[in-house]
This record gives sequence, structure tokens and C-alpha cells, in this order.
Amino acid sequence: MSETEIFDIYTIEMRKLGTASRQEVHTKGLCNQTFHCWIMKRNVMGEVDLLFQRRHANKDVFPSLLDTSCAGHLQAGEDARDGIRELEEELGLAVRVEDLTYIGKVTQEHLLLPHLIDREFNHVFLYESEQPLVDYRIQIEELTGLYWVSLREFQELRRGDRDQLSSTGVYVDEASGTLIEEEATWRLTDFTPNSDEYYQLLFDQIGKR
Repeated sequence: MSETEIFDIYTIEMRKLGTASRQEVHTKGLCNQTFHCWIMKRNVMGEVDLLFQRRHANKDVFPSLLDTSCAGHLQAGEDARDGIRELEEELGLAVRVEDLTYIGKVTQEHLLLPHLIDREFNHVFLYESEQPLVDYRIQIEELTGLYWVSLREFQELRRGDRDQLSSTGVYVDEASGTLIEEEATWRLTDFTPNSDEYYQLLFDQIGKR
């Protein structure tokens, strides 16, 4: 992440206005585009598990929370498909765009601080993979762990039908840089607050697969 990055900026109707630096985009709350990719698999019960990354504690937005498997801002001149580079940068996954399924675009706004405002057009993709978590090569400056979460249990958590859920995952051992397997328990406050519209799109599209 660099404050010198340049993003295309837009009106809320997604009419392009020009470009701005990351810092200006977040300070003024300018609309920009992002790439989101959810990695999913079928568990032994035949149900869907979603992969969440745990954001690094030093992130300026939602530190230490569980978030989309892989996500990042699109740079100036890029389109949604170009965001696939984030999979290799963050997770070490070299995949083809053709291997992803585009499920749609959602506009989200997060007013985090008076000088830190996220207004984004999230382009959302799905990717199916059963690669063992210990085989991922994660970008330790961006995230500190990866966790498989039951889609059904996550939906129950969001509805208030349960107070917490358990997941299997890996975290980065800072001393050695290796990935250590663990089981962890999470509450709703441990997840980034994506909108109902965002999750409805995700859940509906997964349900069609």
C-alpha cells in the first residue's frame, strides 16, 4: 500500500471525473473502484465454506478484522478484471481471469473518521479452490491469517441466530514467517461491516452455483 498510488475517480453514477492519489481519495471520500474475490469450497458435508483473510493490525481501515478473501483498489486505467493481480500479490495464487466468476458490482460507503472515508464500487468475483491453507503464500504486510468459515454459520451469525462461530485456519508466525494451523472463534464484530446489499449479492450468487 502506498499513498502515492493513483486511482480513477467517479461520480456516484459512475461517470469518470479524473484521477486522484490514494490519500486524496480517502481524505475527501472520492468514489473509486475495487476488486473483491471470494474463495469458496465445498466441505465434507457438501456445504459452502468461504475463505476470510484477517487484515493486518497496521491497516488504516478495519485493522485485524476478517475480510474478503482478497481485495484491493484498482489503479488508474485498470478495469475490474485487472484486479486479478491482487490474488497473486496477497495470496500467491497465479490464476487466470477465466477461472473467476464475476457476480456483480456493489456501491459501498464507510465513514470511518472525518478524514478517512471509503466510497467504493466493489466489483465482486468468485473463485473455487481447495488448496490447503498452509500452501498459500500470503503478503504479511497486508494480512496475518486465513480462515475457512461456514457460509451457513456466517449467515446465522449475521441474522443474530448465533453469538459466535468457530473456524479452521492459519496464522503467520512472525518469528519464522511460516503458517501455523489453528482453530479460532469469532463474533460478528470480528468481521468487516459490509452492507446487506453486498452480502445479499454474494449469498444469492453462491446459491445459484
